[in-house]
Amino acid sequence: MAPEKISELTGLTEAEAAARLERDGYNELPSSRRRSMLGIILDVLREPMFLLLVACGTIYMILGDVGEAVMLLGFVFVILGITVYQEGKTEKAIEALRDLSSPRALVIRDGVQKRIAGRMVVTGDNIVLREGDRVPADAVLIWGINVTVDESLLTGESVPVRKISRSQDDTAKPRPGGDDLPYLYSGSLIVQGQGVAAVMATGAATEMGKIGKALGSIKKEETSLQKETGSLVKMVFIIASVLCLVVVFVYGVTRGNWLQGILSGITLAMAMLPEEFPVVLTIFLALGAWRISQKNVLTRRIVSVETLGSATVLCVDKTGTLTQNRMTIKKIFNGRNFYDVEEKKNKGLPEQFHELVEYGILASKQDPFDPMEKALKELGQGTIGDTEHIHTDWPLVKEYPLSKEMMALSHVWEGPGGKKYVIAAKGAPEAIADLCHTDPQERALMDTQVQAMAGEGMRVLGVAKAVVTRQELPTSQHDFDFRLIGLIGLADPVRDTVLPAIRECYNAGIRVVMITGDYPVTAQNIARQIGFRSPDRIITGPELEKMPLDELKKKIRTTDIFARVVPEQKLQIVKALKANGEIVAMTGDGVNDAPALKAADIGIAMGERGTDVARESSGLVLLNDDFSSIVEAVRLGRRIFDNLKKAMSYIISVHIPIAGLSLIPVMLGWPLILYPAHIVFLELVIDPACSVVFESEPAEQGVMIRPPRNPRESLFGKRPLIVSFLQGLFALIIVIAVFKFALYKGHSEAGARTLTFITLVVSNLCMILTNRSWTRNLVASLAVPNQALLAVVGGTMVFLYLTVRLPVLERLFHFSTIHVNDLATCLAAGGVSVLWFELVKVICSRLKIKLI
Repeated sequence: MAPEKISELTGLTEAEAAARLERDGYNELPSSRRRSMLGIILDVLREPMFLLLVACGTIYMILGDVGEAVMLLGFVFVILGITVYQEGKTEKAIEALRDLSSPRALVIRDGVQKRIAGRMVVTGDNIVLREGDRVPADAVLIWGINVTVDESLLTGESVPVRKISRSQDDTAKPRPGGDDLPYLYSGSLIVQGQGVAAVMATGAATEMGKIGKALGSIKKEETSLQKETGSLVKMVFIIASVLCLVVVFVYGVTRGNWLQGILSGITLAMAMLPEEFPVVLTIFLALGAWRISQKNVLTRRIVSVETLGSATVLCVDKTGTLTQNRMTIKKIFNGRNFYDVEEKKNKGLPEQFHELVEYGILASKQDPFDPMEKALKELGQGTIGDTEHIHTDWPLVKEYPLSKEMMALSHVWEGPGGKKYVIAAKGAPEAIADLCHTDPQERALMDTQVQAMAGEGMRVLGVAKAVVTRQELPTSQHDFDFRLIGLIGLADPVRDTVLPAIRECYNAGIRVVMITGDYPVTAQNIARQIGFRSPDRIITGPELEKMPLDELKKKIRTTDIFARVVPEQKLQIVKALKANGEIVAMTGDGVNDAPALKAADIGIAMGERGTDVARESSGLVLLNDDFSSIVEAVRLGRRIFDNLKKAMSYIISVHIPIAGLSLIPVMLGWPLILYPAHIVFLELVIDPACSVVFESEPAEQGVMIRPPRNPRESLFGKRPLIVSFLQGLFALIIVIAVFKFALYKGHSEAGARTLTFITLVVSNLCMILTNRSWTRNLVASLAVPNQALLAVVGGTMVFLYLTVRLPVLERLFHFSTIHVNDLATCLAAGGVSVLWFELVKVICSRLKIKLI
């Protein structure tokens, strides 16, 4: 379509557009459904601990004890509020990122250009596109001038591709990537030129949407920690249920009070049910996610925090992840000498290279959007900006655009005085050589220089000039008498933080695998720059396509570079790594990365330029797209898992005396020691708070110079379980001894209960202190600051003091007043309960035996 006929386009009518919108739906990708407020509340209320609290509150209501009923039921609403707040905050953070795939669009309807929301675009719309516009839907170019498009979101390549208007005999299959095709794709970016396109597909029917459909076939599995915790919870639940029934039966038969027996059974169930494991896991990882967010990493799926510490392979896309996704001038050649701009950027530009940069800028737009032209302008401003080689006052007379026949463009400028025209040309080296009519010898020499620069991973442009007296300009730029000035080598520079980040990954025992759609020579060049191990070992996409799975599983153990890879093959690589038992983390920003992001154990999407599909498929989002943030996240992931093991071990330890004090008195006919109020105090106040203490612990020394945790390693290993059991057993023996001693000394049941509970709380706090580290002794641990520890210990002691001093709390907890000497006995007994473990730590440290 000729430019003068564009004004004749009328496009769809508003009625036609409304009908198609009704038929096809909005031009947007289907996203994962948010959990409703009601759904969150129902999930919380289905937890066993909350059901038991409601049951206890109901029984107390029946017994007429309104005070205890209100206190127990109040905890339901407190925890409910906290959970709803956490869920809402996470979802709002993700919603804040949802803007990239829904651009505004300029359409022609009823013969008038109007700007509408991208989601309102329909099939058949005529959309007007200019530099800087993001394409709102898949379309075919019906008219365009010098249109180049950045399709890196779909292809992974940062170099823009040329687009031409559709011809009548065009039979090419629509597919992203490649020059001189008329097809435009949703999410791609117009970097140069202008045009009008007819929409072919919207929403899920676009190329972006088709890739999104592949995500639905990938099933997300539970992490090993979730499975392990779930198995333990089921096992303990069965045991607790049996013992609960036994307690109800024994109490009812021996004491004749079945309602009180049910209450005692529920008390035991509350003491034994391991609801802390999932609760503490959630709270722990939520706090870990918040801590990781301080390093510019948003947690999309909170279980990714747990998996981070065990990652063994990190798969990264080259463009935009290892590199900056922007072009810079790396090296230039003036026909005689090379000049390394990157190495000597602070030393100025020698005079012999000024003309090359001058005419490179003249062959670019004055206000460029194309990344290569931006790089040229940036180099000129930084080197020759204050010289006579910059011509901002020259008027542009004519532009000869790129074409399928001539992959070069020329700008004709009116020179000083208006008596001559200065023509600057740049483009593919072979096209520039053609414009300059070079002889075979000159062409061979230029080809040698081009190959040398391309071998260093550079995109090479040729630059030429011509000067003519003012005259009528020819129809073709080929008619000018051009002279070759030189070559310009551009590269997508590596991020400054990547090299140390890669090194730290290797020190931490993490393999780094580059998966890119770029050429092998470019990928290898980048790999050498960032310190990849074995950069010469490489597998290409075509090789991968023919490779059986067994052969791929074998070769992938020693190959870290995959080049010319298409999206489906990225997914194939991730699956092969997982089949070898690797824990795979995958980074990416484009739609082409989305299936692999979802299939990986940890999907890490880029937040600044990543697509909605990539973010929806990932577990983590890098808010600043900085590769080094991944390493910080891994460091925090290891720290979180170490501290989680300490917290879980502590919970096992503290449950043994709590369950023992609930079971033994019933079975032996003693007075009841613990009531539901005591269990609630221990379970819903101290235990979650202690998780905060362990989460706040700094990383153990050398956390990033050890190999990743074996994914098959149990969170509750044999040795930690034995140590935890012994800690709990010693504490149980101590508190039972205090109870019997108090009765022996003539204390009432309430007095003995008071002393026993205080001893149990003190023992609980001592367990926190000793479990802060299984390598440092208690004194060394106290030297490590932990603000949360001070808050928990202080708050617990204050509340404990109030329970024995305030009459209302004293009645609710079934306590009586005690003396200072009794309190000293409780403090001493609680401290003694952990001394044996401190001695074990000293012995193991000297013998270099690992406890955890």
